[in-house]
Amino acid sequence: MTTVAVRPARADAPTRRGVPRRLAVTLAAALLLLVALLASLALGSRHLPVDQVWHALVAPDGGEATTVVRELRLPRTALGLVVGLALALAGVLFQAVTRNPLAEPRILGVSAGASFGVVLAIAVFGVSTLTGYVWFGIAGALLAGLLVFAVANRTRDGASPVTLALVGAALDAGLGAVVYALLSIDARTFEEYRFWVVGGLTGRDVGVAGQVLPFVLAGTVLAALAARGLDALALGDDVARGLGHRIALVRLAAGVGGVLLTGAAVAAAGPIAFVGLAVPHLARALVGADHRWTLLVAALLGPALVLGADVLGRLVAPPGEVPAGIITALLGAPLLAFLVRRAKVVTA
Repeated sequence: MTTVAVRPARADAPTRRGVPRRLAVTLAAALLLLVALLASLALGSRHLPVDQVWHALVAPDGGEATTVVRELRLPRTALGLVVGLALALAGVLFQAVTRNPLAEPRILGVSAGASFGVVLAIAVFGVSTLTGYVWFGIAGALLAGLLVFAVANRTRDGASPVTLALVGAALDAGLGAVVYALLSIDARTFEEYRFWVVGGLTGRDVGVAGQVLPFVLAGTVLAALAARGLDALALGDDVARGLGHRIALVRLAAGVGGVLLTGAAVAAAGPIAFVGLAVPHLARALVGADHRWTLLVAALLGPALVLGADVLGRLVAPPGEVPAGIITALLGAPLLAFLVRRAKVVTA
């Protein structure tokens, strides 16, 4: 029989990386994010110099540049910042909780729950605005995450990494089937849904970012509180207990944090692919497996990736745009292939 095991990041990697290196990486990630923020505000169908962008932000004069920056680009930049941070942190949490380096926000069925909520809002309740979709998407994601943990806890092994992954995969498949069934029988729902499901920042006003921000902040706090416990969990449940950690509480905090982050991001911008998979691996490669540093660097690289993809989507086919979700998928597919090539195959 042939089994496939994916080799995770080495737990002893952080010991070979000193604090100065980590600080340098964090500073570089922060500068990269700053560049992405400026590019998001300055580049598009009409390129604006940095001085005009700055003037539009601090001293708006009602001119065309002010309108472009404040009404068109600033809302999507704010949303990209929030969504990128949420997806990157959720990826770190889910990979740690499931001990699966190929895990991403879909792993616990949370993305499927958000999709189900959006489709339900359109097909049953007649919601036709993005600000209305958001609440249904968040509710669907939260219910899906809670259902996964509830079902997993009732199994013989409890909420173990394998159990969570299997229950999440089953829920993802089940909700996905319901979503596609609803779409196949209602053309109006399909037309509304296809705009959201591609994943992107286009057409979102600043109110959308404000709607999901409280959930992202709550998830971020839970991620920070669970960080040290996640380091212990990487050594195994028995070792984590021996070190005095309450593993059930750590998993619950990390899982709920990941659900909040994923639900908020997916509800607001659609299922933007590969950010939750790619960014955690990149962060660990740069600063090691210490989750406090991994979460910090991921929180900087995630928004930079989403904003960079959004800017690239504006530039590749002017005057049209390619949604950020498509760009991140194109960028993330080679990374996934690289991770598969590094997988260790064991024959038993």
